[in-house]
Amino acid sequence: MSKSNDYLKECIADALLVLLKEKPIEKITVDELTSRAGVGRVTYFRSFSNKSEAITFKFIKMWEQYAELNDIKVRDRFDLDNALHFFQYNLSIRHILTLVYKAGQQEAIHESFYRIMTPPDRGDDTLTTYREKFYAHGLYGLLDEWIKRDFRETPEEMAALLRAIVSGNGGAA
Repeated sequence: MSKSNDYLKECIADALLVLLKEKPIEKITVDELTSRAGVGRVTYFRSFSNKSEAITFKFIKMWEQYAELNDIKVRDRFDLDNALHFFQYNLSIRHILTLVYKAGQQEAIHESFYRIMTPPDRGDDTLTTYREKFYAHGLYGLLDEWIKRDFRETPEEMAALLRAIVSGNGGAA
């Protein structure tokens, strides 16, 4: 994907997030979205098959930018050593996560995790495959609950909870 194409896709995604502050996603038309983004309808339809894909793309780009700015070495899979970064990142985009939840587009967040942590070119190693799926879905589950609890815990507390869960030291339910 070219940088100019990514830029146009990001313009569309940014415009969608702005429009979501004003109205429900189902009321946002493609014409309105492309006008706000400053792109043509063809660009939208070449880039995305639906609005949810634009949101997913935006979350992936935001993660890539955050990882670059924070010199995160392991970016395309989960690593327990990056747990704190993961929760700090999500807290830093709290307003966007909350907006996307209010729009009922949580699945776009889940899809972005899945795409980041389970790239198609990984190979067929059984342990790696299952570990990637476990973290992609498990982290989304933790984030989902954290958002619903209005980010009550700190990123440090969330990282500690994750470590306790994965290590089996979380105590009995």
